[in-house]
Order: sequence, then C-alpha cells, then structure tokens
Amino acid sequence: MARLYSDENFPFPVVEILRQLGHDVLTIQQTGKSGEGVEDSEVFAAAIVERRAVVTLNRSDFKRLHRTNQQHHGVIICTVDGDFQRQAQRIHDAIKDLASLDGQLIRVYRPDL
Repeated sequence: MARLYSDENFPFPVVEILRQLGHDVLTIQQTGKSGEGVEDSEVFAAAIVERRAVVTLNRSDFKRLHRTNQQHHGVIICTVDGDFQRQAQRIHDAIKDLASLDGQLIRVYRPDL
C-alpha cells in the first residue's frame, strides 16, 4: 500500500482508517512539528525526503507546489468531508490500484461536490 504524509490540518480519524486499510501514514504530529506553523513548502519537501505522498485538505497550495516541482512521490488533495470513513475509503479507492504515486496529483472530492 501507499506511503503517505498527512499535514497538520488533515483529520486524524481519516489517518487511522487509512492505516487500517493498510497504508503507512506518517503525520506531521509524529515528526514533532505540530503547532509550529510549518510552511506547506516544508511539508512538501519533508514528504519528498521521506518518499511519501502528501495527503492534504490544502488544495490550492499543494496544486501550486505540484506544478512547480513534479519530482515528488504524490500529492493527494481532498475536500473537507465529515464522514471520515467515506473520505478514507475514497482516498484508498483512488490510489489502491496505482503502481506508483510518483509525480501524480490526485483529487479526492466529496461525492456531493
């Protein structure tokens, strides 16, 4: 399964469900940088170093980062969804059959959008 890196605003319940689905998810909280106001560019760079795809709700900034540097291990941008199980399942469904997330920008939107 995928190696993911969730930024600070990504819901932890979704992280937990993704882990149950078999994904290796590192959170910014686990790195000890929670609450430090880490810039998105730093999150992006850390994910590259860790060889992980970023999973985020911050769509605009990470779309821009993807456009400026496509030498990354994936960016998964999501809309806010209060149904954490559904959100995790939609992320899982979007990436489970991909051979690699490298250089890809993957959009996972709530079904009602």
